[in-house]
Amino acid sequence: MQILYILRTIAMYVYMFGYMLLFYGTLRRAEKAAAAGDRETVRQIVNYHIPRWCRGLLRVAGVKMTVEGVENIPASGPVVFVGNHRSYFDIPIMLVALDHPHGILAKEELANIPLLSRWMNLLGCVYVKREDVRGSLQALKDASDVVKNGESFTIFPEGTRYKGVEGGAGEFKAGAFRIAIKTGAPVVPVAISGARALYEDHGCIVRPGSVRVTILPAIRTAGMKKEEQTQLPQAVRQNILAAMSRLGQTIL
Repeated sequence: MQILYILRTIAMYVYMFGYMLLFYGTLRRAEKAAAAGDRETVRQIVNYHIPRWCRGLLRVAGVKMTVEGVENIPASGPVVFVGNHRSYFDIPIMLVALDHPHGILAKEELANIPLLSRWMNLLGCVYVKREDVRGSLQALKDASDVVKNGESFTIFPEGTRYKGVEGGAGEFKAGAFRIAIKTGAPVVPVAISGARALYEDHGCIVRPGSVRVTILPAIRTAGMKKEEQTQLPQAVRQNILAAMSRLGQTIL
């Protein structure tokens, strides 16, 4: 059985980079449009190809995904999506589960992966080097600028993947919430359950499984008092933990 999981893992990586190679011409067309300031063409290409690529990736990996609460995404204006983080799969999951793909605050190492980083640049991702305080502050400023320009953004405020038990989450760092507070954009909490069991729990060998994504009601940040701003990271974390707890009870 283990050999089948290994073959599935290989197939996932072949698909992952094979898709980007197959549509390299489309990538170049989008980059030329970006250089010319043609944001609409870039948006059309990104909104079509990135979810399509991610859905295929999840399908090859054998992931069955259920999404609840899409109606909680505000109909207009940029928002900051905030999700718990347990797996590398969280990124393609978020790129598929939301209304359409949005830029992500990502670790600097992803900027060095050929082809993938170029698609991420088109998506509006911002890279952060966790141990570099000045660089982290600049990354938060760059992400805030994305939201100021009318684009929604996605953050995983734990800063790294949580390795504890399913249903838990690490500390939500306050810095990431400055993006929403500084721009006045609503925060939309997103609870992801089951992702770690797809990959990390098995020594980074892919195993089929189910994932549930719960999009929670938006939290307004415009006009927030200082005390509310201070409490925001913990409030969002508790909302996500409560959603995962309800999900666990439902599954049982």
